[in-house]
Amino acid sequence: MSHQFITSAKLPTRHGEFDIHIFENEDGQEHVLLTVGLPVVDHETSTTIATNSSDRKLAEHPTPLVRIHSECLTGDAFSSLKCDCGAQLNTAMQAIQETGCGAILYLRQEGRGIGLTNKIRAYALQDQGHDTLDANLMLGLPADARTYEMCGPMLAHVGVNEVRLITNNPDKIAYLNEHGIKVTERVPLVVGVNEINAGYLATKRDRMGHLLDKEFYTEAHLNK
Repeated sequence: MSHQFITSAKLPTRHGEFDIHIFENEDGQEHVLLTVGLPVVDHETSTTIATNSSDRKLAEHPTPLVRIHSECLTGDAFSSLKCDCGAQLNTAMQAIQETGCGAILYLRQEGRGIGLTNKIRAYALQDQGHDTLDANLMLGLPADARTYEMCGPMLAHVGVNEVRLITNNPDKIAYLNEHGIKVTERVPLVVGVNEINAGYLATKRDRMGHLLDKEFYTEAHLNK
């Protein structure tokens, strides 16, 4: 898949300051890379022009903490309780700030790649009692249509070829390892569990192979 880097700027957030980098693929989708403690390069002059972390932090954390996060408008922007996406994004942003070296790869593939309209159609089927996987299949859609081709170019842009990956999804680990990006550590991320999305998480664990605890209905998880 062809792609191009578009631009970078500073992005202050409630978690701290990130560098935000915009990329566009051949389909015109705009993907976002948020970084802390990684070089920002002026590609016209091939010189490093900025970084929002000290050399000391880079030395302390040579392997960046990275989260591959697919767009979820309902969770990320509207704080939906049907999923754990918003909680995962915010927790990852905070963890990367605290670590001082890392990145969020925010991929524009809403609803596991089926798009917002189909996602809401699947929500309607879930309201009738079907789980998230069956809802997609009933609409004639794949269980998970996400792809990760943009990850390599985005990480290469900031000189990253090995990561500590924040994920519960073994497919992401396998993809990176198979495409020359070494995953040195998997960092679990079980946050945002509630009475409404517990079934959704169980489906990811039991039917989609996500690496989640066998028991996350506990009071400790529900209070996160």
